[in-house]
Amino acid sequence: MNIRRCAAIALAAWIGAVGVLWGAGEWLSQPAARAIGAAPADFAAQAVRIPIPASAGQFVSGWFKPGQPQGGAVLLLHGVRADRTQMLARARFLAAAGYTTLLIDLPAHGESSGDHITFGAREGEGVKAALAFLRAQVPGARVAVIGASLGAASTVLALPQPEPDALVLESMFPTIDDAVGNRLVGTLGPAGRYLAPLLLWQLPLRLGVHTADLRPVERLAQWHAPVLIASGSEDRHTPWHETERLFAAAQAPKALWKVEGAAHVDLHAFAPAQYQQRVLAFLAVHLRGAPPGP
Repeated sequence: MNIRRCAAIALAAWIGAVGVLWGAGEWLSQPAARAIGAAPADFAAQAVRIPIPASAGQFVSGWFKPGQPQGGAVLLLHGVRADRTQMLARARFLAAAGYTTLLIDLPAHGESSGDHITFGAREGEGVKAALAFLRAQVPGARVAVIGASLGAASTVLALPQPEPDALVLESMFPTIDDAVGNRLVGTLGPAGRYLAPLLLWQLPLRLGVHTADLRPVERLAQWHAPVLIASGSEDRHTPWHETERLFAAAQAPKALWKVEGAAHVDLHAFAPAQYQQRVLAFLAVHLRGAPPGP
């Protein structure tokens, strides 16, 4: 095979890869809209639609369930391309413990408005609106956020003021570069790392967002709220050493939970008894003033 033909084949393969990744970028950023409807009968929550002040005409949809007066409140935030139902099992045990709960669909997910998923850059405006709504419903109560993956990143990147009184961050990527690279390696093998820039360069073109806007590990250092960081020991989307980077960046008080055997999955569904014990103990300290455990 002569050099010219080899070059032509290589060029065709490169163009094909660009085309495939362009299509992947389009799919990944498209809204994950779906009808959710009323809350389940065993979780008697009110449907809410919360305007986003920073974006005229935009809103987040969710379910709100009051708890015990001054018992603390929790905002629950799902992962990418999911919706509020992903957090329903968490909301059930929190409600049983007396916490007020608010579950929302992040912007461009579920029944919330939004024309593109921005991987935390603009979803944070929905988080801010939801937190303001929740504080207005429970004036004077302490408020926490539990965020999984995109929900965690959106909260950290938003840096809402006032800050929540406690944070639970699950399976959060440190940077979008890490997130994309890890996923491509998991799908394509080591060569996937070299294709990551073909997805990342689309961010400004499609979304007006830059990789510098999507670095939760840097924003986390600016937070002062107590934080519990959790991730699976077998998570290939966010390997454990990346979770350790996040923990190192966080300010005290902070706690770290390595969920043995878990991949990039719903940590509550994977280890429900451990999850509930750890999260309830953390919230009791930081929302209700209980003394720390041993």
